[in-house]
Amino acid sequence: VQLQASGGGLVQAGGSLRLSCAASRRTFNNYFMGWFRQAPGKEREFVAAIRWSGGSTSYADSVKGRFTISRDNAKNTVYLQMDSLKPEDTAVYYCAAKSGGITSTMRDIKTYNYWGQGTQVTVSS
Repeated sequence: VQLQASGGGLVQAGGSLRLSCAASRRTFNNYFMGWFRQAPGKEREFVAAIRWSGGSTSYADSVKGRFTISRDNAKNTVYLQMDSLKPEDTAVYYCAAKSGGITSTMRDIKTYNYWGQGTQVTVSS
């Protein structure tokens, strides 16, 4: 599975961005798709995830109510809509995928085995 992330950029606090993650695989039944981020000097952390079949979602507490993860079956693409951005959201954002597993592990970075390149998101104050 190859993942291509895009959509990052520079935005003022309070603004919005939409990240996209295009996947090469045609079908994603039993896959989980996730977004993670890594700020300078910090470990990579979970942001949001979605179960391709059924659409169950999970969010980090820090982004809940501001970010929305979704998928487009026809385009094999996962999106991360980011609203009300804050300077602390500044990071490199990565999309990831994993095959199988259970919903309770969709936040666990160690269980993801396919990664896209990162896209930089910078939020100015």
